[in-house]
Amino acid sequence: MGTKHHTSSDPISDKKRRRVGFSKTDAGIEANECIKIYLVSRKDEVDSPNSFQIEPIDLNQFFGDDGKIYGYQGLKVTVWLSSSSFHAYADISFESTSDGGKGITDLKSSLQNIFAENLVEKKDDFLRTFSSECHYVKSIASSAEALPRTPSNGCSGNSDCHKKEPVDVEVLRVSGIMVGHLYSRLVPLVLLLVDGSNPIDVTDPKWEMYILVQKVQEDSCMKLLGFAAVYRFHRYPDSMRLRLGQILILPPYQRKGYGCILLEVLNNVAISENVYDLTVEEPEDSLQHVRTCIDVKRLITFDLIHDALNPVISQLKRENLSKKSQPCQCGPPGSIIEDVRRSLKINKKQFLQCWEILVYLRLDPVEKYMENYKTMISNRVKADVIGKESDGAAKRLIDIPTEFDPEMSFAMFKSQGNDANGIEKDDNQTNQEEQLRQLVDERLKQIKSVAEKVAVHQV
Repeated sequence: MGTKHHTSSDPISDKKRRRVGFSKTDAGIEANECIKIYLVSRKDEVDSPNSFQIEPIDLNQFFGDDGKIYGYQGLKVTVWLSSSSFHAYADISFESTSDGGKGITDLKSSLQNIFAENLVEKKDDFLRTFSSECHYVKSIASSAEALPRTPSNGCSGNSDCHKKEPVDVEVLRVSGIMVGHLYSRLVPLVLLLVDGSNPIDVTDPKWEMYILVQKVQEDSCMKLLGFAAVYRFHRYPDSMRLRLGQILILPPYQRKGYGCILLEVLNNVAISENVYDLTVEEPEDSLQHVRTCIDVKRLITFDLIHDALNPVISQLKRENLSKKSQPCQCGPPGSIIEDVRRSLKINKKQFLQCWEILVYLRLDPVEKYMENYKTMISNRVKADVIGKESDGAAKRLIDIPTEFDPEMSFAMFKSQGNDANGIEKDDNQTNQEEQLRQLVDERLKQIKSVAEKVAVHQV
């Protein structure tokens, strides 16, 4: 019996293929690709192509586990965020919607995860906020405490660690119930622009807000340039500590020195109120750089620091540290650590970071003594990573065969004297040494970067 064969042009075959075909699974679109956020200060900046676009750290984190939006074709979301009242309006447009197997993302709910009650539903209502709430920042400022920006007793009066600053800029401290009112407006900026941050607990009265504002002459309003959230907690038995939890300069005003102003005022508060010290919670690299530049300049003018540095500088210039059997002691004496904490409110961890830079600045010419200096940094990094007894009686990790997680199964022992020399050097130790070299190189880059910045301001 013969069999019929249909060519690809056979209309019957085409119908069958159409009948059994499957629709494509919705691959979704990443939130970062379809959402744009603009910071606007006036009504006429809304819908303007010249408005300032905010570049958030990661919008995907607010849209499910994979950071994607599903069910939309041709989706475009434009969010306008007021820098006057911090209300927001989202303009959402798309060609069509369809459930491609993963549902249709509720955009309104997702955006409210970011902007909460600050999100205004109607555009006309949002535009009216530029007139009805144009004095919002000024109203907060009216009940806040103005703080001096002049050097406190941590810096000498003729120090250049405080450069000339705009006279129309002011730092104010907001406390009490007003912290909650203000911070609730600023939470979207924190979520969008501060990496890894979570909102503070505004019901805790120990939180304070420090806001940097600028007076606008033409309409007698105030502009918010930046802010910091600081926690004040008790230190036994009878002192207080300040911890900087969050700090942000609004994107249009970044890289203009305003972050320095906020940090310097916080230093002044710590000194004038005689708190135990001022710490920073998990600072980002950029914040740590600015903070260290400020602290190094303060320490240069601190009289006791120079006498403490002299023995270390003399040793680095006189000896060959690479040939010494034991690491040299190039750290600061305990007495100066306590003097710095008591007078400048710089905690020990931060001071040790600054100490290495102070040593670098005192080695003149530094290139002549660079090998010794690098050995000093290497010894310190090795001690931090491996342990204080990295030479001689050394701590060793030995992997143990196991049927469980191999990364969680090991034993540690301390070799005595020459016993360490009998241990065969394996690939892990080689990798460890390479990682140590990378850490030292990275630390040297940080030191040189701060030293160059400080040297420029000293000229």
